[in-house]
Amino acid sequence: MPDGYKVIIIGSGSAGLTAAIYAARALLKPLVIAGSQRGGQLTTTTDVENFPGFPEGVQGPELMELMRRQAERFECDFIDEDATAVDFSRRPFRITAAGGTMSAEAVILATGAGANWLGVPNEQRLIGHGVSSCAPCDAFFFREKEVAVVGGGDSAMEEALVLTKFATQVTIIHRREHFRASKIMAERALRHGKIHVLWNTTVEDVVGNGSVTGLRLKDLKTGGLRDFKVDGLFVAIGHHPNTELFRGQIELDDQGYVVLKRSTMTSVEGVFAAGDVHDRRHRQAVTAAGWGCMAAMDAEKFLEGHDEVH
Repeated sequence: MPDGYKVIIIGSGSAGLTAAIYAARALLKPLVIAGSQRGGQLTTTTDVENFPGFPEGVQGPELMELMRRQAERFECDFIDEDATAVDFSRRPFRITAAGGTMSAEAVILATGAGANWLGVPNEQRLIGHGVSSCAPCDAFFFREKEVAVVGGGDSAMEEALVLTKFATQVTIIHRREHFRASKIMAERALRHGKIHVLWNTTVEDVVGNGSVTGLRLKDLKTGGLRDFKVDGLFVAIGHHPNTELFRGQIELDDQGYVVLKRSTMTSVEGVFAAGDVHDRRHRQAVTAAGWGCMAAMDAEKFLEGHDEVH
């Protein structure tokens, strides 16, 4: 494996793998630093029914494996380790991973974002089995069921409203007496006939063996615990972009998301970004794939217009 590349892609979710496919087909022979947990957020989901081309749905890990095999078909190298350092101060850029440092004429950042979780005992075990952080992704699986949403911001209101199209009842669980969501979003949720609110309440645990059957709740005023029957839990307490590695190297906004200057270009010429690492709004596999396509095409155009440094 060489240490000098035309393009290095950091991240191997939907955005990173789509960028890899496009860059490889453009004969750029990219390297993907896939990470120790390759495949991105979709590897923690079960059924994916909204990705085009799979009328019967597809398992998240299977979809990521298919995309990886497609990239490998077109001469794309992979390192299944985390990037540990980057230097974007000059071209060629330098990226350290797996104990070595590699150079690239262009870099695509596709490290994604992660949901903020509650941190209660059985939460992680039941992700994909009733615990979710994405109503647009998973609401369909809760038709005629009762679900809960944890949070008090706009994202929690949006999750709850999406779920009302499928669930029979949606309970918003909030630790305070008032939502921090915008007034219009809070009122929309509070007016909805299917939405109920438990104020001053926290989730202490998720109950269920193979799938979620309920929650253990704590009343913050009385300190009392009780069991609450639901078929699903949606955690909507925010996301965090995986950008700590890039801090001080490129411009990030106040929440740590990558700032794009034009198309997919970051504040550093030759460094591009794709997917949830900058897109805080949509957070869908298909939109991330679209950004990955754009970033690869932008990188190809950039390389055509710049003399390569060897």
